Amino acid sequence: MNRHIRTVDDVLTLLDGLFAPEADRWTEKAGGWWDRFYADRSREVPFFAAKPDENLVSYLERGLIKPGRALDVGCGPGRNAIFLARHGFQVDAVDLSATAIAWARERAEGLDVRFRQGDAFATEGSYDLIYDSGCFHHLPPHRRISYLALLDRALEPGGHFALTCFTADEGTATPDAELYRQRGLSGGVGYQPDELRWIFSGHAEVELRRMTEEPAQSPVFGKAFLWTALFRAPNGRARPTGGIDRGRHLRK
Repeated sequence: MNRHIRTVDDVLTLLDGLFAPEADRWTEKAGGWWDRFYADRSREVPFFAAKPDENLVSYLERGLIKPGRALDVGCGPGRNAIFLARHGFQVDAVDLSATAIAWARERAEGLDVRFRQGDAFATEGSYDLIYDSGCFHHLPPHRRISYLALLDRALEPGGHFALTCFTADEGTATPDAELYRQRGLSGGVGYQPDELRWIFSGHAEVELRRMTEEPAQSPVFGKAFLWTALFRAPNGRARPTGGIDRGRHLRK
């Protein structure tokens, strides 16, 4: 059939196809890119270490977040999900990679963490905290629509959303439109602070800063090429409105 666009999902799927085969990084495909990435556990990948993000630990220590229901988006081998479970959270954790989920389950033995292999955008339920360490910057511009829809649907009023993502020094600073012309994300999208504030403008900023660089022997993970951001959802459901054009202009 030559006419196959009828819904927003149809449009998103079409745009995903422009980035093939790189789309394996955010679409659910068996044996995809992330399964290959996580296959060799011995590789010197900093976030393979079994320790939580320094900003997440800091949020809890300062009382900015409190135990409740948490969703870890793109959980990888489970290091942040495990930290949350050990500190009183009821944790759901999802990742596209079956290989990463298997590793996370091994690490979490004895803890009540509900790991799921699949598409985070299909997650059902409601959460007091949604946490993302390194997923957002691997999404193409059009998938910010899916991401914001997840927050609108799953984040409790007054709940918190936190993420770490590439700075524009680490990820590509290429404008959104040009990413479609080149049909690739160059390893990941880099952001400026005002771009993050605009994209998530329906939520109140609690803190936005560079991640603190941590030495290898530290009990927490920290790399200064990442932003860390914590936002609070409004007390009533509200979709983001308004914004500025700084090269990251595709949203709901």
